[in-house]
Amino acid sequence: MSAPAFVVTGTDTGVGKTVFAAALTAALGASYWKPVQAGLDADGRGDSAEVARLAGLSDRRILPESYVLHTPCSPHLAAEIDRTTIVPERLALPETDGPLVIEGAGGALVPLTRSLLYADVFAHWQVPAIIVARTALGTINHSLLTIEALRARAVPIHGIAFVGDANEDSEATICEMGEVARLGRLPRLERLEPTPLAIAFSRGFRMEDFGA
Repeated sequence: MSAPAFVVTGTDTGVGKTVFAAALTAALGASYWKPVQAGLDADGRGDSAEVARLAGLSDRRILPESYVLHTPCSPHLAAEIDRTTIVPERLALPETDGPLVIEGAGGALVPLTRSLLYADVFAHWQVPAIIVARTALGTINHSLLTIEALRARAVPIHGIAFVGDANEDSEATICEMGEVARLGRLPRLERLEPTPLAIAFSRGFRMEDFGA
């Protein structure tokens, strides 16, 4: 792919990965792809619908999931409950005519099957990964473990994006000890709407760090 492409992964579930992915997708004018959706909201929608709302994306820029699973749990178990087998060949990178943002599920070592982790798929793709980490207590350990797990599989790491209140020491420590680029920080927003999110992203990140 000649246009920028990034995998957005997290240090854990609920760190703000989907919100960051939406903000990055909007800023890049990118397409968005969630290969495996495990769990739907009360209206039968997944993360793609929320990203479309927050990023103001047209339908053509939301690429269809390879798998939509109904149980909100780890994809390997959700697939078993749905009597579905996740086949790696169906997770091939889609062709796009511009930038692409790919979102994983939970953390980098979330299992897709009982013998395949998300990080294994990232290694096959060789698309630069952006690690989304919270700034709260415990983030140093979770972030450094994620960095080590990706590096052990030769996954290229583009950098780390923080979500939450500023925590200068934790953010600096992670980036210095992990030897990763510090991309910026997205604060928690009172109103999770497209305009406030776009403004927060433009204040917290530099587009040149994403090749734009």
